[in-house]
Amino acid sequence: MKSTRILAALVVAVAATVGGFYAGHWFSGGDSVAATTPASGNAVDQLWKATPPGASGTSVPLASFKGKPVVVNFWASWCGPCVKEMPALSAMQRDYEKKGIKFIGLGVDSEKNINDFLKKVQVAYPVYVTGFGGADLARSFGNNAGGLPFTVVIDAKGQIRSTKLGEIDPAELKRTLDSL
Repeated sequence: MKSTRILAALVVAVAATVGGFYAGHWFSGGDSVAATTPASGNAVDQLWKATPPGASGTSVPLASFKGKPVVVNFWASWCGPCVKEMPALSAMQRDYEKKGIKFIGLGVDSEKNINDFLKKVQVAYPVYVTGFGGADLARSFGNNAGGLPFTVVIDAKGQIRSTKLGEIDPAELKRTLDSL
């Protein structure tokens, strides 16, 4: 009985994730870089005000990234496309670290799920636990569909340079980062 409920909950969670991704993919025009609506003017300010716990358990103000180019990746451990793109994001973090570009992962997931995931998968950038509050922050950047993954590139002046709903295209992201 209990396993049936767990299985049913898992099926609902997967269906919601897939549905959210495809709805976001559909409404954002598929592979376009723009999100469903323009980001609100204070989305970057909201990001800098956040102090989510890091996966290691320590809280770090995201304002510590202010004044640097930043790639913000909203993800979850149960999101297939999120997991698939992480090696590419980690490789890019290592490549662009020399240019001062920082990558951060905002896990729209539980601390336990994130930490269990990070024990199995090496990620070269800091990961923070936002829980479902991360979905609200992603919406402020224009991700009204709530789909994951969702990636935002912010330049050193705090201007949003690109947003991407769905799995990143590494070549496209590199072009954006090279222009910073």
